[in-house]
Amino acid sequence: MAQSIVKTEKLLAGDFGENISLQPLGEGVEIFVSKNHTFGTDAVLLSHFANPKKSDRAVDMGTGCGIIPLLWMRDKALKYAAGLEISSEGVALANASRIKNNFEASLDFFEGDIKEPFVHLKKGDYTLVTCNPPYKAAGAGIISESDADKKARHETACDLRDVISAAAGLLKFGGRFVICQRPERLGEIISLMTEHKLEPKRLRLVCRSEGDEPWLVLVEGRLGGGKGMRILPNLNLYKNGVYTEEMRNIEGVYLKGPK
Repeated sequence: MAQSIVKTEKLLAGDFGENISLQPLGEGVEIFVSKNHTFGTDAVLLSHFANPKKSDRAVDMGTGCGIIPLLWMRDKALKYAAGLEISSEGVALANASRIKNNFEASLDFFEGDIKEPFVHLKKGDYTLVTCNPPYKAAGAGIISESDADKKARHETACDLRDVISAAAGLLKFGGRFVICQRPERLGEIISLMTEHKLEPKRLRLVCRSEGDEPWLVLVEGRLGGGKGMRILPNLNLYKNGVYTEEMRNIEGVYLKGPK
């Protein structure tokens, strides 16, 4: 943890280094990102689909540079959020963003393992848990070269069972777990959610353009929820090469930010 604190202080002092930058998120909020810890459209979609309530206490697991909690704080969407991240660099970036944007009272970031979430987070204390996990199962596809890419893209540090088990343990009864994944892993998600008493309640497929095969799936489960799941209309990102109206609304003030 001491290493993260030192890095955070250096970032706040303007000592970025060539691989780190400060990028706008809109509404005057900025985020520190690095070559190893940046974010994409999937994180923006997950933060929106989670639809936090003002009363929520939320955790974003595998938060990376902290993008999802920072978007919630920017929008004043909830009263408290925490982020859990295994990488000391990611935690340093997230904490620097938290301090720079004056979110200390409502946002915390912790360096820790999803497989041991209760080291920093209280069991059964949260009403919303999100995760944008590694998309590739262990041994699937070409393994990324860098250690950071391996953890972000492949299930080398945790797998879907670890993620869903941790979410179930962190949530209060009736709390919501929201995840994004590749559509080919939807069967695993639903099976594991059901096993851990997280009843799937909402599902939405994301396509690049109308008529394309889905590229992403967003799923919400509720701890102890009753049977019945809503299948929402597909979300299409583009039409004729530009963002659809719905996607522009989702990105909102961030449209003026980095691409």
